[in-house]
Amino acid sequence: MSYDRYLAICRPLRYTSVMNINLLNGLITYSWMVGFLQSLFTCTLILQLDFCGPNIIDHFFCDVAPLLELSCSNRTWVEMIVSIGTVFVGVFQLTFIIITYILIFYSIFHMSSKAGKEKALSTCSSHLTVVCTFYGTLIVLYFSPARGYSFSLNKVLSLINTMVIPFFNPIIYTMRNQEIRMALKVLLYYKNINS
Repeated sequence: MSYDRYLAICRPLRYTSVMNINLLNGLITYSWMVGFLQSLFTCTLILQLDFCGPNIIDHFFCDVAPLLELSCSNRTWVEMIVSIGTVFVGVFQLTFIIITYILIFYSIFHMSSKAGKEKALSTCSSHLTVVCTFYGTLIVLYFSPARGYSFSLNKVLSLINTMVIPFFNPIIYTMRNQEIRMALKVLLYYKNINS
């Protein structure tokens, strides 16, 4: 989405020629393949560990860190390899988003019209809000030390990542739509009148 925003704001005349079906299919395929391969690689490494103790995970779902805590074998190399893979993929994606937004903001600040600046910032605000919330919790959740961190903090951040952010995504994106905002105002107005 950051690349889509970049093309729409920085290269608006080339948007339709660049953002074609082939590029869209390539971006979708890349996203699915990276997610699938990283999950497959992580599962393959975890399957090589021995689990001989309790089999109850103290978490909302079967996340990697709590699962590794159950292992009775040496899991240092698995933690290291999974962390390196996660950092590589996460840093690549975050760097790409940061670079596109730097270019977007550079382009916005060089616009001459105030209305154009406001429209461009409005276009980016919802996506930037979601990205900051998502990556902010991911950084705290997965880049914290593997041992000795608070499981309750891990549970809260995991709950935010798996429930809160997906719940607010449609709300954040639809509140940009003028018709939705108007319908919400009308609904709240009639609710106040009937109360």
